[in-house]
Amino acid sequence: MPVLPSWLTEPLWDQFAALLPERSEYHPDHPLGCHRRRISDRIIFDKMLQLLRFGCSYEAIADTTCSATTVRSRRDEWIQLGVFARLKQIALDSYDRIVGLVLDQIAVDGSITKAPGGGEVAGRSPVDRGKRGLKRSGMTDGYGIPLGRVLAGANRHDSPLLAPTLDRLDELGPLPDDVTVHLDAGYDSDKTRAVLDERGLRSRIAHKGEKAPIQASQRWHVERTHAWQNAFHRLARCYERRATVVDAFFDLADAVITVRSLIRRAWTTYRWDERPNRRP
Repeated sequence: MPVLPSWLTEPLWDQFAALLPERSEYHPDHPLGCHRRRISDRIIFDKMLQLLRFGCSYEAIADTTCSATTVRSRRDEWIQLGVFARLKQIALDSYDRIVGLVLDQIAVDGSITKAPGGGEVAGRSPVDRGKRGLKRSGMTDGYGIPLGRVLAGANRHDSPLLAPTLDRLDELGPLPDDVTVHLDAGYDSDKTRAVLDERGLRSRIAHKGEKAPIQASQRWHVERTHAWQNAFHRLARCYERRATVVDAFFDLADAVITVRSLIRRAWTTYRWDERPNRRP
């Protein structure tokens, strides 16, 4: 069974392949030209999707097509080229052009997941008996499309991460005149309101000690996006130790989420050659 349906994998790969530099099948500097052929990028890309979805080790995903060392080295090569970040940004731009991002309603919230391997962005988790954990401060639009994130240790409070998270809005270009940021009670402080005022953003913050009614605001969109991201087991239980690698897997997951939402929402409006027979 494929890790992702073909109507989702193929457009992702087509764009990903367009971002890769041209490489010869054999290394041009080899004196005899008789060494092994370069492993296909498509094979490594499929392995990366399997790692993201299943959360298994590199050794478990290795087989006769490629080794775990090859997957790691190609992953690091693509990270250095910035391919994962560019793929995520292209998916976001495509969604904005075809469907439209709801940028007048922004939601920000933190989520804590396990990080048994520790690493650069891990810390003692206050909700898991002090074990190593990872916190992400995620930001979404009014529908739940991931716009950016900040990674930190699980022992970091949500409020200090708000400013660097909102700084990711600068990557989106011009924003609507009136932007409302929806936050939970963990952000209910004068410092948070000062951060929002500096950026000219409105706020809708839940008050501490007051029980909020059901669907009191648009915060549930970011909570749903956290659930979408946690469906990728590499993110829900992270063994990666380097922050750049963790960010790369998050960028790949965000690209998958964005393209999936794009196809689902565009299915009833647009027609294209590879359009699924049924609405995904």
